[in-house]
Amino acid sequence: MKDGAKGPTITNLGDSSFRLLVEGARDYAIFMLDPQGHVVSWNAGAERIKGYTADEIIGSHLSRFYTPDARVNGAPNESLRQARETGRHEDEGWRVRKDGSRFWASAVLTALRAPSGELIGFSKITRDLSERREHEERLRQSEERFRQLVEMVEGYAIYMLDPNGFVSSWNIGAQRITGYSAEMVLGRHFSMFYPPDAVERGWPQHQLEVAARTGRFDDDGWRVRQDGTLLWADAVITAIHDRKGALRGFSNIIRDLTERREQEQRLKQSEENFRLLVEGVKDHAIFLLDARGEVLSWNAGAERVEGWRAEDVLGRNFSILYPPEDVVAGRPQRELETATVLGFSEDTGWRIKANGSRYWADSSLTALRNKDGTMRGFAQITRDLSERRRVQELESEGRRINEFIAMLAHELRNPLAPIRNAVEIMERSTLPPDIAWCKELIGRQVGHLTRLVDDLLDVSRITVGKIQLEKEPVDLSGLVSAAVESMRPAVKDYEHALEIELPKEPIRVVGDPTRLTQVVVNLISNAAKYTPNGGTVRVVVEKSEDEAHIRVADTGIGMSEQLIEHAFDLFVQGKRALDRSDGGLGIGLTLVQRIVALHSGIVSASSAGPGHGSEFIVALPLAHPEPVPPGPDAAPHAVTPRKILVVDDNVDAANSLSTLLTMSGHATSLAHDGTEALRLATEEEPDLVLLDVGLPGIDGYEVARRVRRLPRLRHTRLIAMTGYGQESDKLAAAEAGFDRHLVKPVDFDVLVEMIERLG
Repeated sequence: MKDGAKGPTITNLGDSSFRLLVEGARDYAIFMLDPQGHVVSWNAGAERIKGYTADEIIGSHLSRFYTPDARVNGAPNESLRQARETGRHEDEGWRVRKDGSRFWASAVLTALRAPSGELIGFSKITRDLSERREHEERLRQSEERFRQLVEMVEGYAIYMLDPNGFVSSWNIGAQRITGYSAEMVLGRHFSMFYPPDAVERGWPQHQLEVAARTGRFDDDGWRVRQDGTLLWADAVITAIHDRKGALRGFSNIIRDLTERREQEQRLKQSEENFRLLVEGVKDHAIFLLDARGEVLSWNAGAERVEGWRAEDVLGRNFSILYPPEDVVAGRPQRELETATVLGFSEDTGWRIKANGSRYWADSSLTALRNKDGTMRGFAQITRDLSERRRVQELESEGRRINEFIAMLAHELRNPLAPIRNAVEIMERSTLPPDIAWCKELIGRQVGHLTRLVDDLLDVSRITVGKIQLEKEPVDLSGLVSAAVESMRPAVKDYEHALEIELPKEPIRVVGDPTRLTQVVVNLISNAAKYTPNGGTVRVVVEKSEDEAHIRVADTGIGMSEQLIEHAFDLFVQGKRALDRSDGGLGIGLTLVQRIVALHSGIVSASSAGPGHGSEFIVALPLAHPEPVPPGPDAAPHAVTPRKILVVDDNVDAANSLSTLLTMSGHATSLAHDGTEALRLATEEEPDLVLLDVGLPGIDGYEVARRVRRLPRLRHTRLIAMTGYGQESDKLAAAEAGFDRHLVKPVDFDVLVEMIERLG
């Protein structure tokens, strides 16, 4: 080349031919690049596909059309390098338009060289394949979804065979039905699933030949599972051809119909068994009706339940089984209509027997149709629920009684609380003899009434199984001795002699000390009440082989044999004189028997007859625990003065309790509703709040919850004092944030001890 002569460039190569080529390709972006990759020409197709005009893009680098990730990875320069070294570079990938949108491109980059071999640039041809890629992606996703669908189907075995019958795919349903895993069958001939006799006569191969010739083959027959058992299969083999009609293989879809076939095989026997069953059922009325409701059949149970003989009811409308008012209201016909529409109808209500008496029935009416849907009639099944209804009513009544007892106990305990507090206050004062006598009388009667309420609730709880025992090793002699001493004042009121005989050695049982004490106290109380004044009550504790016995005998009115049989029944009492107003409710012995039974013991009653006294014997199993050495007696300590807030809407109860606490050295304040309680608690920050639950407005539970949310009262202790004493009440108090739960009327000594323990 001469000096100053211009070498070959991309711009002086056959301009006329290049222009014709470019103008003829509207669906392709065709442009030229210089050796460094800069755009030097731009056709209309490039402008349409990429969005740039020639003025906007000429001079820009090829990398402008690539995504940011591709530019970072050096893809533009790599394509130039490969085209430079090999002459061309082809690829498919994402490209970027002027507006920032992406399209899927097929691009060919070709190196352009002069005759001398010098690189003078590149030609770039790009085609937008976005639609084709979207179509291919949709097709791929569709195929993937179909593959997953087939693989996950569990109710059918679906698998593919090659043209020669070898398994090429295997789904979960196939594994579940045949027991073979994919690894065990892939590549093996599908004849492995057939019984030996079918394989010997070429049945599998025959099925493939027919399917290949006709397109499909349907077959019901035996197949062999992996464990060797047989299954009855409904199989459809379908030939699969490509677009040119060449056989590509087969699909095989199998459904396990073993159970259905067995049902069909058993159907005749089942129908016969059912006929015998229906005829033999005695507790259910089972009969057939025609489409109009007329009786077609009548079993022995129908005769027993309904009272009608078959010959008296066959051919008559089943409405004769309904009360007249239901027949007038059209109830039988509505049952038929409902069963016709829905297939069945269920009903509970009164029915009429042949003798005119009524019974409570549960009945179901089922429509019977042929396979083509034609109505054949109805099957009626009726059960007599009269006894169940009676039991349910009794249970409902029992629940209402228990609720009433709980409410009654609450209402009785509330007025008892201030009375007991008043007695405690008088205990701390010097009283004239006549007033002191009144105080003692009031105290005894409050105690008596409290025990009645407690017994009433205890027997209710035991009856419904809601009582829990806290068992521990117990010295029975010590327990009985303490119980006897607690009853001496009450027995003394009757002018009785109370004698006790204990063994020299301790007798140990495992039991709930509180409940066992309750047993002894109730027996002594019962003996005292049914013994004329001046009698004797004798308590003996003894050991007999593997049992401990507690004997409570009296010189009282005695019992007849009939009364002994029912002595432990609820609300049963012996005859009393008209002036024995403290005789109780007749629940004490019931409570004794049930508490003893909870301790795996037995209580019995005996008497030589009316006027000859009675004896009750409690037998409990012995226990043999390791003796526990007695601990040192706790040293008495002085009461620690505390700030106590008393909250009760019963003004008498609140004032009397406040007075007692003040006399014991505590500083008290009073509130009679929840709002006032929260205000005083916030202002005074008491050490302890004695809180009634049943307050007007904000109840005690909510007061407790709000107190627990106040950081400044985190050290304040809460004691619930309420007439509600069931386990559910104690649980509700604990959940609301109470530290302790006491049942009214509260024993003040117990309250004082609890206050000291709470600290």
